[in-house]
Amino acid sequence: MFAFIGIIVGVAATMVGYVMHGGNIGILIQPTEAIILLGAAFGIFLGSNGLPMVQKAIKAVTGVLKPPATKAQYLDLLKLMYQLFTLARKEGLLGLEKHVENPEESELMKRSPAFLANHHALHFFCDTMKVVLTGAVSHYDLSDLMELDLETAHAEEHGPVEAIQNVADAMPAVGIVAAVLGIIITMQKIGGDPSAVGHSVAVALVGTFAGIFLGYIVFAPLAKAIDNKNKANASYMSCIRYALLSFARGESPITCVEFARRSIEPSVRPGFVEMETVVKEKEAA
Repeated sequence: MFAFIGIIVGVAATMVGYVMHGGNIGILIQPTEAIILLGAAFGIFLGSNGLPMVQKAIKAVTGVLKPPATKAQYLDLLKLMYQLFTLARKEGLLGLEKHVENPEESELMKRSPAFLANHHALHFFCDTMKVVLTGAVSHYDLSDLMELDLETAHAEEHGPVEAIQNVADAMPAVGIVAAVLGIIITMQKIGGDPSAVGHSVAVALVGTFAGIFLGYIVFAPLAKAIDNKNKANASYMSCIRYALLSFARGESPITCVEFARRSIEPSVRPGFVEMETVVKEKEAA
């Protein structure tokens, strides 16, 4: 959300300053320059990454609108994992089978709609728990398995970031190309009306301005915002990973969620007393 707000602020501040300096907004509206710049940007993106990456990039850009996990959501996640781990202690590992096989139908899972709506986190948790239920791997192997899963997901999520950043880096050069084409047209008008020559030069310089502007004020912030969102998602997944690894080692439920809590970024990390209070409230209920 703040990525788009920042872009809007940047655009507005630039235009207001330009107008206050006596600039004419109309001269900046050049459809031909827009076709060159945006067409070249899309061509660079498509040629470098292919059509599937276009779809992933659109999904990543729209995903920036969703806020990262809050303290309340982390607390809800810790609470859910504590309940599941406690259930496993009371009823054995088989008591978890119905919850991880059909999470959408689990009454425990339904109490955490944010976690249930996070398909990557849900599948990561349930798939890993299924491996734990088989008892076929040690917690060392389980750690490698989860790390492999997260690394693969991170590599896929980083694709749109790199693709958009490459376009951002290329846009100033594309702006120069647009300006050179404008100068070529201008040279054909030399000897004619001086005002027409001046207008043609101004249009050519719009291409340079727009290329630099789009690269540094639009595309680069978008790429960084997606990267930050990916890091927030990785932190959420890491929280689940540490809890599952602790559970596989045979730790108590409260120790499992404490390992998970310690992995959360301090800015959104609930305190131990806060987490313990929520857990005890659930136990009383």
